[in-house]
Amino acid sequence: MMLNHFNAFDARMMALAIQLAKRGQYTTSPNPNVGCVLVNPQGEIIGQGWHQKAGTPHAEIHALQQAGSKAKGATAYVTLEPCSHFGRTPPCALALIEAGVTKVVAAMVDPNPLVAGSGLAKLQEAGILTAHGLMQTQAEELNRGFIKRMQSGRPWVTVKLAASLDGKTALANGQSKWITGPLARQDVQRHRARSCAILSGSGTVLADNPSLNVRYAELGLPQSVLAEDNLRQPLKVILDGRNQLKADLICLQASSPTILINSRPNAVPFLSSVSQWQAPYDGNQLNLAAVFDYLGSQLINNVWVEAGAKLAGALLQSKLIDELILYQAPKLMGNSGQDLFAIEPLTNMQQAYSLTWTDIRQIGPDLKLTAKIAYE
Repeated sequence: MMLNHFNAFDARMMALAIQLAKRGQYTTSPNPNVGCVLVNPQGEIIGQGWHQKAGTPHAEIHALQQAGSKAKGATAYVTLEPCSHFGRTPPCALALIEAGVTKVVAAMVDPNPLVAGSGLAKLQEAGILTAHGLMQTQAEELNRGFIKRMQSGRPWVTVKLAASLDGKTALANGQSKWITGPLARQDVQRHRARSCAILSGSGTVLADNPSLNVRYAELGLPQSVLAEDNLRQPLKVILDGRNQLKADLICLQASSPTILINSRPNAVPFLSSVSQWQAPYDGNQLNLAAVFDYLGSQLINNVWVEAGAKLAGALLQSKLIDELILYQAPKLMGNSGQDLFAIEPLTNMQQAYSLTWTDIRQIGPDLKLTAKIAYE
Protein backbone atom coordinates (compact mmCIF):
# COMPACT_ATOMS: atom_id res chain seq x y z
CA MET A 1 0.00 0.00 0.00
CA MET A 2 1.27 3.49 -0.90
CA LEU A 3 0.64 6.29 1.58
CA ASN A 4 0.26 9.90 0.43
CA HIS A 5 0.14 12.07 3.53
CA PHE A 6 2.72 13.17 6.10
CA ASN A 7 2.65 14.88 9.49
CA ALA A 8 5.05 17.08 11.45
CA PHE A 9 6.70 14.07 13.10
CA ASP A 10 7.40 12.54 9.68
CA ALA A 11 9.01 15.81 8.59
CA ARG A 12 11.26 15.94 11.66
CA MET A 13 12.46 12.38 11.11
CA MET A 14 13.15 12.99 7.41
CA ALA A 15 15.01 16.21 8.23
CA LEU A 16 17.23 14.16 10.56
CA ALA A 17 17.78 11.57 7.81
CA ILE A 18 18.86 14.34 5.42
CA GLN A 19 21.31 15.70 7.99
CA LEU A 20 22.75 12.21 8.37
CA ALA A 21 23.06 11.86 4.60
CA LYS A 22 25.13 15.04 4.46
CA ARG A 23 27.77 13.37 6.61
CA GLY A 24 28.77 11.28 3.61
CA GLN A 25 29.13 14.14 1.15
CA TYR A 26 32.93 13.95 1.13
CA THR A 27 33.25 10.19 0.76
CA THR A 28 30.39 8.40 -1.04
CA SER A 29 31.21 9.16 -4.70
CA PRO A 30 30.13 7.75 -7.12
CA ASN A 31 27.24 6.64 -4.92
CA PRO A 32 24.56 9.05 -3.68
CA ASN A 33 24.40 10.50 -0.17
CA VAL A 34 21.75 8.64 1.83
CA GLY A 35 20.56 8.81 5.44
CA CYS A 36 18.15 6.57 7.34
CA VAL A 37 16.28 6.84 10.66
CA LEU A 38 14.36 3.96 12.28
CA VAL A 39 11.53 4.78 14.70
CA ASN A 40 9.54 2.33 16.83
CA PRO A 41 5.72 2.49 17.20
CA GLN A 42 6.15 4.67 20.31
CA GLY A 43 7.95 7.33 18.23
CA GLU A 44 11.41 6.60 19.67
CA ILE A 45 14.49 6.60 17.43
CA ILE A 46 16.01 3.11 17.62
CA GLY A 47 18.55 3.28 14.79
CA GLN A 48 20.15 5.73 12.43
CA GLY A 49 22.85 5.59 9.81
CA TRP A 50 24.23 7.04 6.62
CA HIS A 51 26.07 5.72 3.59
CA GLN A 52 29.72 6.35 4.32
CA LYS A 53 31.68 5.06 1.32
CA ALA A 54 31.04 3.28 -1.98
CA GLY A 55 31.28 -0.47 -1.55
CA THR A 56 30.40 -0.35 2.16
CA PRO A 57 26.97 -0.92 3.78
CA HIS A 58 24.21 1.49 2.84
CA ALA A 59 22.43 3.82 5.27
CA GLU A 60 19.59 1.37 5.95
CA ILE A 61 22.01 -1.39 6.95
CA HIS A 62 23.80 0.84 9.48
CA ALA A 63 20.44 1.85 10.99
CA LEU A 64 19.21 -1.78 11.12
CA GLN A 65 22.43 -2.93 12.78
CA GLN A 66 22.02 -0.25 15.44
CA ALA A 67 18.37 -1.15 16.03
CA GLY A 68 18.88 -4.94 16.12
CA SER A 69 15.70 -6.86 17.03
CA LYS A 70 13.94 -3.58 17.85
CA ALA A 71 13.57 -2.97 14.10
CA LYS A 72 10.56 -5.30 13.99
CA GLY A 73 7.45 -3.14 13.62
CA ALA A 74 9.47 0.04 13.04
CA THR A 75 9.11 2.82 10.48
CA ALA A 76 12.11 3.62 8.30
CA TYR A 77 12.68 7.18 7.05
CA VAL A 78 15.21 7.15 4.23
CA THR A 79 16.29 9.96 1.92
CA LEU A 80 16.41 7.74 -1.18
CA GLU A 81 14.30 4.76 -2.18
CA PRO A 82 15.89 1.56 -0.81
CA CYS A 83 17.80 -0.30 -3.51
CA SER A 84 16.37 -3.54 -4.89
CA HIS A 85 19.34 -4.94 -6.82
CA PHE A 86 22.54 -6.76 -5.96
CA GLY A 87 25.58 -4.56 -6.56
CA ARG A 88 28.65 -4.40 -4.37
CA THR A 89 26.23 -4.77 -1.46
CA PRO A 90 22.93 -6.75 -1.09
CA PRO A 91 19.60 -4.95 -1.67
CA CYS A 92 18.44 -2.77 1.22
CA ALA A 93 14.77 -3.44 0.42
CA LEU A 94 15.35 -7.10 1.24
CA ALA A 95 17.13 -6.21 4.49
CA LEU A 96 14.20 -4.03 5.59
CA ILE A 97 11.75 -6.81 4.79
CA GLU A 98 13.75 -9.39 6.72
CA ALA A 99 14.07 -7.02 9.70
CA GLY A 100 10.28 -6.78 9.92
CA VAL A 101 9.76 -3.05 9.46
CA THR A 102 6.14 -2.17 8.78
CA LYS A 103 6.48 1.20 7.03
CA VAL A 104 9.06 2.92 4.81
CA VAL A 105 8.98 6.63 3.96
CA ALA A 106 11.39 7.67 1.19
CA ALA A 107 12.10 11.27 0.27
CA MET A 108 12.46 10.42 -3.41
CA VAL A 109 12.39 7.58 -5.91
CA ASP A 110 15.84 6.42 -7.01
CA PRO A 111 16.67 7.79 -10.51
CA ASN A 112 18.96 4.79 -11.10
CA PRO A 113 17.25 2.65 -13.80
CA LEU A 114 18.33 -0.44 -11.84
CA VAL A 115 15.98 0.68 -9.04
CA ALA A 116 13.50 3.35 -10.28
CA GLY A 117 10.54 2.35 -8.13
CA SER A 118 11.29 -1.38 -7.88
CA GLY A 119 12.58 -1.01 -4.32
CA LEU A 120 9.29 0.46 -3.12
CA ALA A 121 7.40 -2.15 -5.15
CA LYS A 122 9.26 -4.99 -3.40
CA LEU A 123 8.41 -3.50 -0.02
CA GLN A 124 4.73 -3.22 -0.97
CA GLU A 125 4.68 -6.82 -2.20
CA ALA A 126 5.93 -7.84 1.26
CA GLY A 127 3.01 -5.99 2.87
CA ILE A 128 5.02 -2.97 4.01
CA LEU A 129 3.36 0.45 3.86
CA THR A 130 5.36 2.87 1.71
CA ALA A 131 5.36 6.54 0.91
CA HIS A 132 7.63 8.93 -0.98
CA GLY A 133 7.88 12.64 -1.73
CA LEU A 134 8.49 13.94 1.79
CA MET A 135 11.16 16.70 1.59
CA GLN A 136 11.89 15.58 -1.95
CA THR A 137 13.37 18.94 -3.00
CA GLN A 138 15.95 18.85 -0.20
CA ALA A 139 16.84 15.25 -0.99
CA GLU A 140 17.25 16.00 -4.69
CA GLU A 141 19.51 18.98 -3.94
CA LEU A 142 21.74 16.69 -1.89
CA ASN A 143 22.27 14.35 -4.86
CA ARG A 144 21.83 16.62 -7.87
CA GLY A 145 24.98 15.30 -9.57
CA PHE A 146 23.95 11.66 -9.15
CA ILE A 147 20.46 12.47 -10.42
CA LYS A 148 21.72 14.35 -13.46
CA ARG A 149 24.15 11.56 -14.38
CA MET A 150 21.39 8.96 -14.10
CA GLN A 151 18.99 11.03 -16.19
CA SER A 152 21.31 12.51 -18.84
CA GLY A 153 24.59 10.61 -18.62
CA ARG A 154 26.44 13.81 -17.73
CA PRO A 155 27.69 15.20 -14.41
CA TRP A 156 26.55 18.37 -12.67
CA VAL A 157 28.91 21.18 -13.69
CA THR A 158 29.77 24.04 -11.33
CA VAL A 159 32.05 26.82 -12.55
CA LYS A 160 33.91 28.68 -9.80
CA LEU A 161 35.27 32.17 -10.37
CA ALA A 162 36.90 34.75 -8.13
CA ALA A 163 36.74 38.40 -9.09
CA SER A 164 37.05 41.94 -7.84
CA LEU A 165 34.03 44.18 -7.41
CA ASP A 166 34.57 45.44 -10.97
CA GLY A 167 34.54 41.88 -12.32
CA LYS A 168 38.24 41.27 -12.90
CA THR A 169 39.81 37.85 -12.32
CA ALA A 170 43.43 38.96 -12.63
CA LEU A 171 45.57 41.96 -13.45
CA ALA A 172 46.59 42.53 -17.05
CA ASN A 173 49.91 40.81 -16.31
CA GLY A 174 48.09 37.71 -15.06
CA GLN A 175 48.69 38.22 -11.33
CA SER A 176 45.72 37.04 -9.27
CA LYS A 177 47.04 35.92 -5.85
CA TRP A 178 45.08 36.67 -3.87
CA ILE A 179 41.87 38.38 -4.93
CA THR A 180 39.79 36.74 -2.20
CA GLY A 181 40.54 36.16 1.47
CA PRO A 182 41.49 32.95 3.31
CA LEU A 183 37.92 32.06 4.34
CA ALA A 184 36.74 32.12 0.73
CA ARG A 185 39.70 29.95 -0.26
CA GLN A 186 38.80 27.54 2.54
CA ASP A 187 35.28 27.35 1.15
CA VAL A 188 36.72 26.48 -2.26
CA GLN A 189 38.69 23.63 -0.70
CA ARG A 190 35.48 22.22 0.75
CA HIS A 191 33.76 22.40 -2.63
CA ARG A 192 36.73 20.62 -4.17
CA ALA A 193 36.54 17.90 -1.53
CA ARG A 194 32.84 17.30 -2.24
CA SER A 195 33.40 17.07 -6.00
CA CYS A 196 34.19 13.97 -8.01
CA ALA A 197 36.47 15.85 -10.37
CA ILE A 198 38.24 19.20 -10.71
CA LEU A 199 38.43 20.40 -14.30
CA SER A 200 40.72 23.06 -15.73
CA GLY A 201 42.26 24.06 -19.02
CA SER A 202 45.88 23.94 -20.11
CA GLY A 203 46.05 27.75 -20.24
CA THR A 204 45.22 28.10 -16.55
CA VAL A 205 47.53 25.22 -15.60
CA LEU A 206 50.45 26.72 -17.51
CA ALA A 207 49.84 30.22 -16.15
CA ASP A 208 49.29 29.30 -12.48
CA ASN A 209 50.87 25.84 -12.11
CA PRO A 210 48.18 24.87 -9.54
CA SER A 211 48.01 21.64 -7.56
CA LEU A 212 44.29 21.11 -8.33
CA ASN A 213 43.98 18.97 -5.20
CA VAL A 214 42.35 19.19 -1.79
CA ARG A 215 44.61 20.42 0.99
CA TYR A 216 43.29 18.86 4.18
CA ALA A 217 44.88 21.43 6.48
CA GLU A 218 42.96 24.19 4.69
CA LEU A 219 39.54 22.52 4.96
CA GLY A 220 39.12 23.52 8.59
CA LEU A 221 36.95 20.46 9.28
CA PRO A 222 37.03 18.47 12.51
CA GLN A 223 38.12 14.83 12.38
CA SER A 224 34.55 13.83 13.24
CA VAL A 225 33.34 15.34 9.94
CA LEU A 226 36.21 14.17 7.75
CA ALA A 227 39.26 12.31 9.02
CA GLU A 228 42.41 12.98 7.03
CA ASP A 229 42.72 9.27 6.21
CA ASN A 230 39.26 9.39 4.60
CA LEU A 231 40.06 12.35 2.34
CA ARG A 232 39.29 11.40 -1.25
CA GLN A 233 41.23 13.40 -3.80
CA PRO A 234 39.01 14.30 -6.77
CA LEU A 235 40.01 13.21 -10.23
CA LYS A 236 41.98 15.98 -11.99
CA VAL A 237 40.73 16.63 -15.53
CA ILE A 238 42.76 18.96 -17.75
CA LEU A 239 41.70 19.97 -21.24
CA ASP A 240 44.82 20.19 -23.41
CA GLY A 241 43.72 20.23 -27.04
CA ARG A 242 47.15 21.31 -28.29
CA ASN A 243 49.25 19.05 -26.05
CA GLN A 244 51.01 21.91 -24.31
CA LEU A 245 51.48 20.25 -20.92
CA LYS A 246 54.77 18.86 -19.64
CA ALA A 247 55.37 16.28 -16.94
CA ASP A 248 57.03 18.68 -14.47
CA LEU A 249 53.83 20.60 -13.67
CA ILE A 250 52.75 20.33 -10.02
CA CYS A 251 49.34 18.83 -10.78
CA LEU A 252 50.95 16.10 -12.90
CA GLN A 253 53.46 15.12 -10.21
CA ALA A 254 50.89 13.86 -7.71
CA SER A 255 49.97 10.22 -7.22
CA SER A 256 46.23 10.97 -7.37
CA PRO A 257 44.62 10.20 -10.77
CA THR A 258 44.67 12.75 -13.58
CA ILE A 259 43.10 12.60 -17.03
CA LEU A 260 44.49 14.71 -19.85
CA ILE A 261 41.85 15.27 -22.51
CA ASN A 262 43.28 16.03 -25.92
CA SER A 263 42.63 15.32 -29.58
CA ARG A 264 45.73 13.16 -30.09
CA PRO A 265 47.95 11.38 -27.56
CA ASN A 266 50.69 13.38 -25.87
CA ALA A 267 53.98 11.45 -26.14
CA VAL A 268 55.42 13.02 -22.97
CA PRO A 269 56.38 10.29 -20.43
CA PHE A 270 53.92 11.14 -17.63
CA LEU A 271 53.59 9.32 -14.32
CA SER A 272 51.40 6.21 -14.25
CA SER A 273 48.75 8.25 -12.38
CA VAL A 274 48.23 10.30 -15.56
CA SER A 275 46.00 8.86 -18.28
CA GLN A 276 44.81 10.38 -21.53
CA TRP A 277 41.55 10.40 -23.47
CA GLN A 278 41.06 11.74 -26.95
CA ALA A 279 37.98 13.89 -27.51
CA PRO A 280 36.61 14.83 -30.93
CA TYR A 281 37.49 18.28 -32.18
CA ASP A 282 34.71 20.80 -32.76
CA GLY A 283 35.99 23.57 -34.99
CA ASN A 284 39.04 24.97 -33.21
CA GLN A 285 38.44 23.40 -29.79
CA LEU A 286 37.68 20.11 -28.09
CA ASN A 287 34.04 19.06 -28.20
CA LEU A 288 33.04 19.98 -24.66
CA ALA A 289 29.76 18.07 -24.74
CA ALA A 290 31.69 14.90 -25.60
CA VAL A 291 34.03 15.59 -22.68
CA PHE A 292 31.16 15.59 -20.19
CA ASP A 293 29.58 12.54 -21.82
CA TYR A 294 32.89 10.77 -21.22
CA LEU A 295 33.14 11.94 -17.61
CA GLY A 296 29.60 10.70 -16.99
CA SER A 297 30.59 7.30 -18.36
CA GLN A 298 33.41 7.29 -15.78
CA LEU A 299 30.82 7.64 -12.96
CA ILE A 300 31.62 11.30 -12.29
CA ASN A 301 28.65 12.97 -10.58
CA ASN A 302 29.94 16.49 -9.86
CA VAL A 303 32.57 18.50 -11.74
CA TRP A 304 34.14 21.58 -10.15
CA VAL A 305 35.56 23.85 -12.86
CA GLU A 306 38.41 26.26 -12.14
CA ALA A 307 39.29 27.87 -15.44
CA GLY A 308 40.11 31.09 -17.19
CA ALA A 309 37.80 33.31 -19.21
CA LYS A 310 38.26 31.38 -22.46
CA LEU A 311 37.18 27.97 -21.16
CA ALA A 312 34.50 29.48 -18.91
CA GLY A 313 33.10 31.33 -21.91
CA ALA A 314 33.19 28.22 -24.09
CA LEU A 315 31.28 26.25 -21.44
CA LEU A 316 28.74 29.05 -21.14
CA GLN A 317 28.18 29.31 -24.90
CA SER A 318 27.88 25.50 -25.11
CA LYS A 319 25.18 25.61 -22.39
CA LEU A 320 27.09 23.14 -20.25
CA ILE A 321 27.23 25.08 -16.97
CA ASP A 322 24.63 24.07 -14.37
CA GLU A 323 25.76 26.42 -11.63
CA LEU A 324 28.04 29.41 -11.23
CA ILE A 325 29.76 30.29 -7.96
CA LEU A 326 31.42 33.68 -7.88
CA TYR A 327 33.55 34.82 -4.96
CA GLN A 328 33.57 38.60 -5.21
CA ALA A 329 36.14 40.59 -3.27
CA PRO A 330 35.76 44.22 -2.13
CA LYS A 331 38.58 45.34 -4.42
CA LEU A 332 38.80 47.40 -7.59
CA MET A 333 41.34 46.27 -10.20
CA GLY A 334 40.67 48.60 -13.13
CA ASN A 335 39.48 48.14 -16.68
CA SER A 336 42.76 46.62 -17.90
CA GLY A 337 42.25 43.49 -15.78
CA GLN A 338 41.16 40.11 -17.12
CA ASP A 339 37.45 39.38 -17.48
CA LEU A 340 35.24 36.56 -16.17
CA PHE A 341 33.98 35.16 -19.49
CA ALA A 342 35.31 35.38 -23.04
CA ILE A 343 32.21 35.07 -25.23
CA GLU A 344 31.09 36.19 -28.65
CA PRO A 345 29.99 39.85 -28.77
CA LEU A 346 26.29 40.43 -28.07
CA THR A 347 24.31 42.86 -30.17
CA ASN A 348 21.19 43.30 -28.03
CA MET A 349 20.17 42.79 -24.40
CA GLN A 350 17.89 39.88 -25.26
CA GLN A 351 21.04 37.86 -25.97
CA ALA A 352 22.40 38.37 -22.45
CA TYR A 353 22.56 35.28 -20.27
CA SER A 354 20.04 35.37 -17.43
CA LEU A 355 20.85 33.92 -14.03
CA THR A 356 18.77 33.04 -10.99
CA TRP A 357 20.35 33.63 -7.59
CA THR A 358 20.13 30.55 -5.39
CA ASP A 359 22.34 31.74 -2.53
CA ILE A 360 24.05 34.96 -1.48
CA ARG A 361 26.23 35.09 1.61
CA GLN A 362 29.27 36.82 3.02
CA ILE A 363 32.41 34.79 3.74
CA GLY A 364 34.90 36.92 5.61
CA PRO A 365 35.26 40.15 3.61
CA ASP A 366 34.07 38.51 0.38
CA LEU A 367 30.67 37.73 -1.13
CA LYS A 368 29.81 34.24 -2.33
CA LEU A 369 27.23 34.49 -5.11
CA THR A 370 25.63 31.26 -6.32
CA ALA A 371 23.42 31.21 -9.40
CA LYS A 372 21.88 28.89 -11.93
CA ILE A 373 21.85 29.88 -15.58
CA ALA A 374 18.57 29.99 -17.50
CA TYR A 375 19.36 28.77 -21.01
CA GLU A 376 16.77 29.39 -23.67
